Amino acid sequence: MTDTAPAPVTLRALAAPVFLPSLLFGIGQGAIAPVVVVSARDLGASIAVAGLIAALAGFGNIIADVPAGALAARLGERRTMIAATVALAGALVMCALAPSLWLLGVGITLTGFARAAWGLARHTYVTEAVPYELRARALSTLGGTQRIGMFIGPFVGAAAMTWAGTEGAYWVHLVTAVAAVGVLLAVPSPPGADEADRPKSKAEHGGTLKVLREHFPTFRTLGVGAMLVGALRSVRPVVIPLWAEYLGLDPAATSIVFGLASAIDMAMFYPAGKIMDRYGRVWVAVPCMLVMAVSLFLLPLTHNAGTLLAVAMLMGFGNGIGSGIIMTLGADASPDVGRANFLGGWRLCSDLGNAGGPLLVSGIAAVATLGPAILAMGVVGMAGAGALAKWIPRRS
Repeated sequence: MTDTAPAPVTLRALAAPVFLPSLLFGIGQGAIAPVVVVSARDLGASIAVAGLIAALAGFGNIIADVPAGALAARLGERRTMIAATVALAGALVMCALAPSLWLLGVGITLTGFARAAWGLARHTYVTEAVPYELRARALSTLGGTQRIGMFIGPFVGAAAMTWAGTEGAYWVHLVTAVAAVGVLLAVPSPPGADEADRPKSKAEHGGTLKVLREHFPTFRTLGVGAMLVGALRSVRPVVIPLWAEYLGLDPAATSIVFGLASAIDMAMFYPAGKIMDRYGRVWVAVPCMLVMAVSLFLLPLTHNAGTLLAVAMLMGFGNGIGSGIIMTLGADASPDVGRANFLGGWRLCSDLGNAGGPLLVSGIAAVATLGPAILAMGVVGMAGAGALAKWIPRRS
């Protein structure tokens, strides 16, 4: 009697156990994204304090990235996502019912913890379950479904708020997160992918500090590139609305511009993955940064809604062709021993960029004006393109 090798994992096999939960989780994230500031203002926060409360989710992400990697290594990916959802449920109830700003802030920070654990677990699972030749398409699709969910989320949240008030958005996220876990529990893993969800012994996961120390050269080179990608991406939803306001566009017109740019962004995730798998990672990573940098250089030259829309769509195209690039580069660089721990450090690099981009725009705009701040981010994009061209391994 001979053993039969398991069939290779396909994108179709990942649709229900991986991509559907990601879509549901993204819908919930999108539902609460526009209302955190509103909740803070309702509790008496100033505009500055409300912005700080909204930023606490990103802060939670940053401080939880490395611990989330250690947790996923010890529990396995599926158990980590279940634990993250339990924590998220408590955080969302806290946010919805918060009687004070400090309690809302704690709740929002905890949503960042949960989001870090969920994202890390999905990233690790796909990296281990999917063969290298399909990896970029799988991870870009994972990122794409998350983006689609976040695009849908505000509309679902708005519908819920018509009957439940601001709290309705938090209940939407709670329902979608529980539904995502329900899918995880109900749908079996693809054939041959069970090993990816197995908790690892200490010998297999290597220890968090040991793994991070051994791979520090990767973090200080390619990780810096990931940080610059994160910084550039994070300013897109900041600079487009701010420049639209500078041009005198009303909120409805600004929303249309951003929505059309986001549609271009979402449409590019599968072609991006296919190019990475066929021709190499560098052929997506560098063009992504160059296109976004050029669009940032052009943005201060726009003078009406039409020119702003053209540049915003170019920026959306640049961001879209980079769908999944950070996850793919991290997956490629991750070791067999200590993969989840490594990816925790890798995602920390990206999340530091995500947090730093808007802060850089704010800082430069405070001492100069918005135009120079946008141009400075274009320079960051060019630097990121150079860093990725230099440090992405040639086999990629």
